[in-house]
Amino acid sequence: MDMIETLHEVSTATITSQLIKQGGMRTRAVRGVRPIDPARFRFAGPAVTVRYAPMREDLDGLASIGHPDNPMTKAIETMPAGSVLVVQAGTMQGGALGDVLIARLVARGVAGVVSDGAMRDIAAAAGLGLPVFCAAYTPNPSAAELIAVETGGVIGCGGVLVYPGDIVVGDGDGVAVIPRHMAEKVAEAGLEQERMEAWIRKRVEAGEPIAGLYPPGEATLAAWRAHKAG
Repeated sequence: MDMIETLHEVSTATITSQLIKQGGMRTRAVRGVRPIDPARFRFAGPAVTVRYAPMREDLDGLASIGHPDNPMTKAIETMPAGSVLVVQAGTMQGGALGDVLIARLVARGVAGVVSDGAMRDIAAAAGLGLPVFCAAYTPNPSAAELIAVETGGVIGCGGVLVYPGDIVVGDGDGVAVIPRHMAEKVAEAGLEQERMEAWIRKRVEAGEPIAGLYPPGEATLAAWRAHKAG
């Protein structure tokens, strides 16, 4: 099982716990975003970044998604299959993506989308099958408030610093961003934590008290190791 496949089995709650344990990182959960389709929210993949800035009216042409130099257009047409589009928007008044662009991302095999701003065409976009997280909905196009100014740079999305290639994971709790150099260890330790906590939960459901069981003390850890050994 490769790292991305492993992360599909690890919750964002476990990932954020592992980031604290392994690196003291407490700022890796994207704030204020929710999936546009509550039934479709699971994804994992490397980040491709786009940064927006406040619109300036004499740049209407460049702001158009039809302009070949538009950074969002470049990102959509070049990002690899399996990657995650992560957008720094900075406002809730312009929708960075709508159903047509999301349909293009689906066709290109993109794993997911995260924006700390707004999206539009929500009803149609939610039916396209792509996990999309955002902070708000709006009827406005992005150029009402925003202009895409960069792809492939370092951004801040929902209070989280995101480098291109960082590993982004989404689930029902939200979105977590793993620094690329930590992703393998977080995935491995996270899967171990998931399996141990499932075993602990069964013991709790059977009536055991949590003292020494959760969080696991030395006796519980020894029992877990024996359980794994068969």
